[in-house]
Amino acid sequence: MTVLMEPKITGAAHPNADLQRLVRVAVNGLPQMFDTEKQLFCYSLKQSKNGFVRTGISHRYTVITLMGLHRLEQSGQRSPIKIRPVLDALFANTSWLNNIGDLGLLLWLCALVAPERVSEIESKFDLGSALGRYQDAKQARTMELAWFLTGLCHWSLSMPDVQLRIQPLAFETFRLLCRNQGTRGAFAHMATDKSLSGRIRGRIGSFADQVYPIYAMSKFFQAYGEDGAAKRAISCAQLICEAQGPLGQWWWHYDSATGTVAEGYPVFSVHQHGMGPLTLFALHEATQSDFTANAYKGLEWLERRNELTVDMKDATESLYWRSIFHPAVPRYWNALTSPREKRTKVQVHDGLKVRLECRPYELGWLLYAFASHGSSND
Repeated sequence: MTVLMEPKITGAAHPNADLQRLVRVAVNGLPQMFDTEKQLFCYSLKQSKNGFVRTGISHRYTVITLMGLHRLEQSGQRSPIKIRPVLDALFANTSWLNNIGDLGLLLWLCALVAPERVSEIESKFDLGSALGRYQDAKQARTMELAWFLTGLCHWSLSMPDVQLRIQPLAFETFRLLCRNQGTRGAFAHMATDKSLSGRIRGRIGSFADQVYPIYAMSKFFQAYGEDGAAKRAISCAQLICEAQGPLGQWWWHYDSATGTVAEGYPVFSVHQHGMGPLTLFALHEATQSDFTANAYKGLEWLERRNELTVDMKDATESLYWRSIFHPAVPRYWNALTSPREKRTKVQVHDGLKVRLECRPYELGWLLYAFASHGSSND
C-alpha cells in the first residue's frame, strides 16, 4: 500500500498546528453530512435561515470521502464514520455506477482500503472493455480518464502480481489522456474531435482537469516507470503553479491550446485545501519535483487572506464554504467567449460573494491531502 511521503518544505517551518486544525474541521464536519440510514454521504450541505440543510445523496462523493477517512485512520486517528459498512453499502446496489470515472474511483478506493474486493469489481464491470463501453470514456473526458488510470495504478501498486496483466489497459488509458494535453502542459476538458460538446468547449479544461491527470501520471510513473508520464505531470504542475494567483488562488479554467488561464472564478476551497495539495504531494513523492510551497500558499487563501478578507470556515469550524464566485458570470460562458487577451485578468474582485455550501468530497480530499501531515504524531 502506497502512502504519501511527507514532502520537504524548503525555506519554511512546517505549519503543523495549522494542519491539525485543518484536519479537525473535516473530522467535525463529515458526520453531519452522513445519512446513517442509507450509510451514504449527502450531495451537499447548505446554509439556510434554519441552519444547515442536507440535500441528496452521492455515491461518488461517498467513495472520495471514504478515501479521506481511510487516510485519517492510516495516520493513527479515529474515523468519525465506520468505513466498512459504508463500503458495503456502495456494493449493495451498483446501479449508480454508469461511467468510467466512478468505476475508476471505486477501483482506487478498493485498491487502498479493500484489495480483496477488486476482483469483484473486475468481474462485475468487465474492466477490459470499459474504455469502449462508457460514454465519458468514448468522449475521452480528462477527469474521468484520470480517475480510471489512477484506479488501475493503485491496483497495480497494491497487488504487483496483476501489474503485467493490466498493463495494456493502463497504457491505453494513459495514451488517451496524453492526447488531451496541449503543448504547453494544460489539459483540455475532453477530446475535441469525438463529440459536439467536445468541439464547442473541449479545449477549456477545469482545475480538476489539470490536477487529476497530474496525480494519475505520477502514479503511472510509479507503477510502470514511464518517464513520459513524469514529464507530462511536471509540465502541467509547472503551468498551474506559475499561474497561481497572488493570494494563492488556484484558478478555475485553462485553455489547453494556449496554456493560459481562461477564467479565474470561482475559486473553490477544495482546490485550496484538498485537490491542489494532494496532487502536488503525490508528484513530489513520485518525482521529487518540489511544488510544496505552492501547496501551502494555497492554504493561506482560506484564512482571511482572500479577495473578501473572510474566514472560509463556518462559525462552528466544521466545514469550509464552497467558493468565492462571481454571481453574474454563467458557468463556462466567460471562458469560452472572452477575448483571449482578457482572459488573464482574473484578479478582478468586484461583485464577488461566498457560496454558503459544502460537499462531503471536499472534506474527503482535505483528509486525503493532510490527515497524515496534521497528525499529532508528526
